[in-house]
Formats: sequence, C-alpha cells, structure tokens
Amino acid sequence: MNNALPARALGIDFGTSNSTVGWWRPDAEPLIALEDDKITLPSVIFFNFEERRPVYGRLALHEYLEGYEGRLMRSLKSLLGSPLLKSETTVLGSAMPFKDLLGLFIGELKKRAEAASGREFEQVVLGRPVFFVDDDAEADQEAENTLVAVAQKLGFKDVSFQYEPIAAAFDYERSIEREELVLIVDIGGGTSDFSLVRLSPQRREVADRQADILATGGVHIGGTDFDKQLSLQGVMPLFGYGSRMKSDALMPTSYHLNLATWHTINAVYAQKAQLALKNMRYDIVDSTGIDRLFSLIEQRAGHWLAMQVEDSKIELTQIEQRTIDLNRIEPGLAVDLTRPIFEDAIEPLLVRVRASVEGLLVQAGVTADAVDTLFFTGGSSGIPALRHGVAAMLPNARQVEGNLFGSIGSGLAIEAMKRYG
Repeated sequence: MNNALPARALGIDFGTSNSTVGWWRPDAEPLIALEDDKITLPSVIFFNFEERRPVYGRLALHEYLEGYEGRLMRSLKSLLGSPLLKSETTVLGSAMPFKDLLGLFIGELKKRAEAASGREFEQVVLGRPVFFVDDDAEADQEAENTLVAVAQKLGFKDVSFQYEPIAAAFDYERSIEREELVLIVDIGGGTSDFSLVRLSPQRREVADRQADILATGGVHIGGTDFDKQLSLQGVMPLFGYGSRMKSDALMPTSYHLNLATWHTINAVYAQKAQLALKNMRYDIVDSTGIDRLFSLIEQRAGHWLAMQVEDSKIELTQIEQRTIDLNRIEPGLAVDLTRPIFEDAIEPLLVRVRASVEGLLVQAGVTADAVDTLFFTGGSSGIPALRHGVAAMLPNARQVEGNLFGSIGSGLAIEAMKRYG
C-alpha cells in the first residue's frame, strides 16, 4: 500500500445511528471531522418547517429538541431492504421518495468530507452489513443496488463495498505485532455483524485478503432493536401497551410498536391513526394509558421519548438504574429503568446474536478455544450482557475494544487506498 500520497478515494460508514468518513493520508488519522471537531455525524435529518431547510446531525437533534416546528427523520439506514424504500413521504409539503432521503444524508457526508479535505472525490468504498436483510438474498442485493444508485447520483463514478466487520479488522490490524485469529464483533445501530479473520503485520500490505477471511455472518439486530425492546417492556405500559379492552382482548400494539421504532414514529401522528385511536378509547377498560398516549401524540413527543429511552440504554451499560422524567406528558409521571429490566427485555435478541457467533465458528471449521482475540466495535457492543455472553463462548480470547464509532470508517479508508490508490 503506497502511503506516500493521500488516497484518491473515501471510505464511508453510513450507519444507522452515526456515520463516519475516512480518507487515508500519510502521518494522519484517517477519520475526517464532520461536525465541529467530532468524527461522527448522527444519521439524522430535521426538516425545519419555519426556515424550510434540512439540517443534519447534532444540529438537527438540537433544533428538534428546542421546539422548532418540523419533521425529524432518523435511522435512515433501516430503510434499506425495507418495503418503505419503494414509497415516499411528505417533506416540507411535497412528496419525497425515501430513496432521495438517503441521498440527502449521504450527499451531506460527501459535501462535508470534501470541504474538510479541500478536494472532490469520485471513488468510494461504502461499508455494508453482512446482511441488510436476513434470509432474503434478493432484498439484500436490492439494498446494495440502491446504495450504488444513490452514490452514483451524488457524483461517485466508482462505487464498491466492504463488509463492516472486515473494515474494522483492517483498522485493528494496524496495531498488532504478531499473527492473531480474531473474531470481530460489530454491534451497530441496525445490525450485528461478525467476521473471523487471520491478521498479522506481514499481511497488512497484501491487496487480496480473501484467504485470511475465514467466515462472515450477521443478524439484523442492533442498537435500535435494543431501544425498541427496552421501550416496550419498560416505558410503553405507561401509555396503554398491554391494556385490556372491554372484550378482554389486548389493545392493538401497532401504535406502541411504531413509537418504539425510530423510522416509524411519524406514522402515529397520521390523522387516520389518531381517529382510530380515539374510537378505541371507549372500548378500553382503563383509559389512563391511552390518555397519556393522546397527550404524547398531541405534543408530537415520540422522538423525544425515543431519545430518552436511547439515553437510558447507554447509561445502563455503566449504571444500574436511570429515571426518565415524563412530567411533560403528565405532572409527576416518571419511570425507573434498571439494568435487569433492560437485560430481560433484550435476552431473546442476545440469544440470536450468540447463535450467529456459534454458526460463524461452525462455518469456519474453527473451535472456540482457537480464537486469540475478541475485538468489539460498534456503539452497542458495550452492553455488558452482550459482551459477557459472547466472551463466555471463547474461553481463550482476550477482549479488545476498538474505537466503538470509528473503527469501521478507518478500515474503509485503508481499503479505499488499496483499491483506488
């Protein structure tokens, strides 16, 4: 790999929750500052109705929380492989295809990277999960094709992909001094991805690394799914989730599921949904929860509540309890979320994560005790129950924590240099 000159290509890690851009240069860290001095740009767009403009990242979240009138769009990557991708939504009074929303955000990444670099880029290596969609090769390919079309429309002439955990492996390889068999565990906002890779200082300069990649795998579970389960188990019962109808049936759950899922929150605000909810109120045995739900919808506080849940998830990786103050919904209302509640809520997801790791070892024909290193990256890889569960499967592996939000972008910059010079 010729390191004497800056690379011609970018590496872009378009993430469900946060995104980064890498550009390989001599004697410099590859990640580009995208917002102030921060290497991450939260994958968020806020359409400010008052000023009729889109804003991005932390500024988008700030304007939304400050009470500007508008529409917040988050977890855009979750659209890939989803039926929503073929439809459109209303933004600033006009219909906009969801695919164009992806273009707006990725275009902003390109624009900021070029402004910081002082040059334009026509080549890019995009990170991708091992599976955009579980068990559906056609939908998975369609998701990748969509990203190619978006990138080409933005002016990238050469577009290629690298699996996100492989990119993280190449970033980790910069720091090692001997050969290691490494299991990369990348738990992002939307997917959990795994790679079993043989790394060494001598292999860094090799262009074709296929022989060193023993197995790749993944499952469509990530941080937003952990948020969803914590919300449903710990918060949504206050808003009628699990309430009984007079017929003794449970209240329909679609409203709570939409509120607990970042990219469907806006569906609850639709007039048709609100009318159906009002009609349902008279059939509820105890209307306390549904009345709180009306208050939340009236304030359009769905994204605010989702942020409270996400913050609680992050806090519960370090502490045992966090209280969410819901006074804006109802005076004196609060909910205590604890680590046991969180771990109980996500255990079915963790079972699937561990099964995916086990399947990866079988696929590679490698015994668990042969793995030297367990490398964690991705924002949700710090969840103690997840980390301990995977580590318990690999008795001889030492645990290494990478840059939870930057390893993939750095690795993609390395790959972009190798592919395009």
